Amino acid sequence: MNYKTSILILLGLLSAVILFHTAVIAKAVPYDIAWGGRLQNDSEMYVFESVSILINLFLGLLLLMKADWIKFKFKEKATDFMLWIFLALFVLNTVGNIFAKTNFEKWFAVLTFVFAILIWTVLKKKRFTS
Repeated sequence: MNYKTSILILLGLLSAVILFHTAVIAKAVPYDIAWGGRLQNDSEMYVFESVSILINLFLGLLLLMKADWIKFKFKEKATDFMLWIFLALFVLNTVGNIFAKTNFEKWFAVLTFVFAILIWTVLKKKRFTS
């Protein structure tokens, strides 16, 4: 898979994930199926979901920088370092999702594994070319 395709797929998946977390905040999706079924009340849900949305938006920003689709950029090494952190988090999250309390959350192990593979693909490419 080429670099451009990986970034486009990641941005599409991030959009879907952000929509999911927004639906949880809007209570269109019950929060007891998110976060491994560990959220206890609305206050926890608002904090966890808001932080999740911000982190996913930040990952999207890093990907846009990596693809040279926005002018504002961190240094290449800083961007790569942060993407390596995201890769590690997605690998750990995959393991965590496997052991989640809800079956719905367990299925997210597949999604987080796909994220890890795609980020790995992006990190293994030297530079984006149109």
